[in-house]
Amino acid sequence: MAKTSVDWHGPFTALITPFDSQGRIDEAGFRRHVDYVLSQGVMGVVANGCTGEFWTQSFSERKRVVEIAVDAVQGRVPVIAGTGGIYTPDVVKLTKHAKAVGCNGAMVIAPYFVRPSRADIITHFKAVSDAVDLPILLYNIPRDTVNNLTPDIVDELADLEHVVAIKDSSFDYNIFYETYLAAGDRIRIFVGPSTMFGIAALQMGAVGWVDTYSNVWGSGLVALYNAVQAGDMDTARTLQEKGFQIRRLFSAQDQNMYCTVKAALNMMGLPGGYPRPPLQPLPEPYVSNLREGMKEFGFTLVEAAAE
Repeated sequence: MAKTSVDWHGPFTALITPFDSQGRIDEAGFRRHVDYVLSQGVMGVVANGCTGEFWTQSFSERKRVVEIAVDAVQGRVPVIAGTGGIYTPDVVKLTKHAKAVGCNGAMVIAPYFVRPSRADIITHFKAVSDAVDLPILLYNIPRDTVNNLTPDIVDELADLEHVVAIKDSSFDYNIFYETYLAAGDRIRIFVGPSTMFGIAALQMGAVGWVDTYSNVWGSGLVALYNAVQAGDMDTARTLQEKGFQIRRLFSAQDQNMYCTVKAALNMMGLPGGYPRPPLQPLPEPYVSNLREGMKEFGFTLVEAAAE
């Protein structure tokens, strides 16, 4: 595979996975949500990332969610499957499945919970790259995995045949930029927190982002990307500030971001659904605060929607 054949860029959405009140995957709702996100203009989607609550799903469910995503997208944008895990053979199996069902790539998170050595981490990713002819998006989110894909590790991983990009969700601009300097000549650099420093990341070498908030505010993050690309910095700065304030609203106090995003979608009459335990639906007074904040930001809400 020629790495240069992959042209992923722009705003991607890390899709939620809607579950019903009994914890079942809402397949029809998921299809509706994919259509909604694409209607906002995003340029790619990731199914079963952290936002998709992959950690709550069985092996067969993870496969099914990816299959639905591919079928719902129908080739309109790249579909990347989150195939990460702790046990390397499982990651290989999920990545092979992603290729078999037509995904354009796999997002592979660093193994979590355990604390592998630097050599273990590199061996893990090499095993996946060697086993499956599918582009790989590395995923660095050390606050959740406890294992940091540091710039020097990414520098080495960038030489693997199928590693073509990284999503850096360190939430640290310095780490993003050090990663870009280390490996940006060989792989594409995406960031996670576009609402924090999307402008700065694009101006300093990122090709786009993979963001949770575009489940709700996709049109805004698409407009932010387009404004930067067009050199319209007044518009870009206005949108960056709005995105930053939306992030603050959604993460106020001790709210869980994934639960808040689902509650927001439900308020908009969209199929956010329920989170799976141990996460619980957003309680009061957060629901009321979120509703009022979204009204102030100009979101159109459905008053009677379940939240």
